[in-house]
Amino acid sequence: MSHPVKNVLFLCTGNSARSILAESILNRMGEGRFRAFSAGSFPNGRVNPFALDLLQREGFPTDNLSSKSWDVFADPAAPKIDFIFTVCDNAAGETCPVWPGKPVSAHWGIEDPAAVEGSDEEKRKAFFLAFHRLQRRIALFLALPMEKLDHLALQNELRSIGKSA
Repeated sequence: MSHPVKNVLFLCTGNSARSILAESILNRMGEGRFRAFSAGSFPNGRVNPFALDLLQREGFPTDNLSSKSWDVFADPAAPKIDFIFTVCDNAAGETCPVWPGKPVSAHWGIEDPAAVEGSDEEKRKAFFLAFHRLQRRIALFLALPMEKLDHLALQNELRSIGKSA
C-alpha cells in the first residue's frame, strides 16, 4: 500500500545554507516518500555558493533551490506541510507563523557554515561538516517506522534525532 508523499519544511534565518542543504538532501534521499522545501525568517535572497558547490560535487539536486521567506508556506494556497525542522538556533527561537494542519516539528540545530571566516578551504570544510550532520539526521528520520508511531512518540523521536551528531 503506497502512502501519500509527506511535505517537509526546513527553516533557518537566512535560508542560504543549512536549510538549503537539508532540502536538497531530503529531496534525493526521500524521493517518492517525502518532498522537501526550505525557507527563512529573514531570507537573504541568494543561496550560498559554497552550498551549491558542495551539493553539485556530491551529486545532489540544485535546480530549484532558492532563498525565500517562510511566509510563502504559511499561505493557505501553499503545500500542506507535515513536518517542520528548524536547523538554526535563531529560527528556533523566533515566533513562527501559524502553520496550517499542525505539522510535527523539531529543532535540529546545526552550526552555521556560512558564518565561518577564513580561507575557502576552511569554509568548504564547514559546509562539508554541516552537510554530513544533516545527511545523518535525515537518514535517521527516513528510518523511523512512522506508521507505527503516534504523534507524541514521533515528536519525541524527531527531537532525539536533533540531539544526535
